[in-house]
Amino acid sequence: MRLRRSELSTPGSSDKMLAKAAASDADLVFCDLEDSVAPAEKVAAREKVVHALRTHDWKPATRAVRINDLETHYAYRDIIDVVSGAREALDVIIVPKIKSARDVWWVDKLLTQLETDLGLGKRIGIEVLIEEVEAMIDVERIARASPRLEALIFGPGDYSASQGVRVKDLGDGDGSYPGDLWHYARNKIAIAARAARIDAIDGPFAAFSDPEGYQRQAKLAHTLGFSGKWAIHPSQIALGNEEFAPRPEEIAQARKLVEAFDEAQAKGLGAVAVDGTMVDIASVRILRVTLDQADALGL
Repeated sequence: MRLRRSELSTPGSSDKMLAKAAASDADLVFCDLEDSVAPAEKVAAREKVVHALRTHDWKPATRAVRINDLETHYAYRDIIDVVSGAREALDVIIVPKIKSARDVWWVDKLLTQLETDLGLGKRIGIEVLIEEVEAMIDVERIARASPRLEALIFGPGDYSASQGVRVKDLGDGDGSYPGDLWHYARNKIAIAARAARIDAIDGPFAAFSDPEGYQRQAKLAHTLGFSGKWAIHPSQIALGNEEFAPRPEEIAQARKLVEAFDEAQAKGLGAVAVDGTMVDIASVRILRVTLDQADALGL
């Protein structure tokens, strides 16, 4: 189990930003070879990413690399060069713009061959971006495409373009749609991820000078069952870490109710009233999600 409350994006072409990312408080940092890297810098960025992964003292627990779109000529060398160079210093490969389960299968097979050839002692995980309408249609199959797959990420930017959705800022709406513009997409991704026992992660919010907007979108995603959100600026890391972690009062209340239910069951009762709230097995199932999160964070 990996924590993914915050996933920080950092350009793979910038030595300075890679060094800063290594010292961040994000749960996961991904060195980007895709959107944030100019075409002329993409090949050179691979070497910079490998150097950063192998030499920096990484504070974040999980180190990832986002490769280029599988339909570009960069993708296969991204995987081969980064895995061969970084070896055990790499935890996860993030694959953008997938369209079907076979895309995940292809990456899985290439990673298997590399791990065998290099004699790696660990299995590299996969996260994929759901940011094309074809992927949204096939998301349930995608979620079960590989035992390596650890998370589905909603990419609202490219998805907006793919569906033709009008937005003001990446990751937000333009105010013309009543309610949550991304409710259907997020809900479908969350259901597919939960059914496959993997994480659902919300994508970027571009307006990093608008913390309230970031918090609003993070809360909407969290409510639907997402486990974390991207940060495209260091100022967003703390916001994600806070939103996707249970509050102390929530943990205390969950423990109190679960203990009361366990005591009731020991007496042969199927439910118990605690402070005016009826607690049964369904309630406890929800409460244990909070307690599992608290345990993962050491709270």
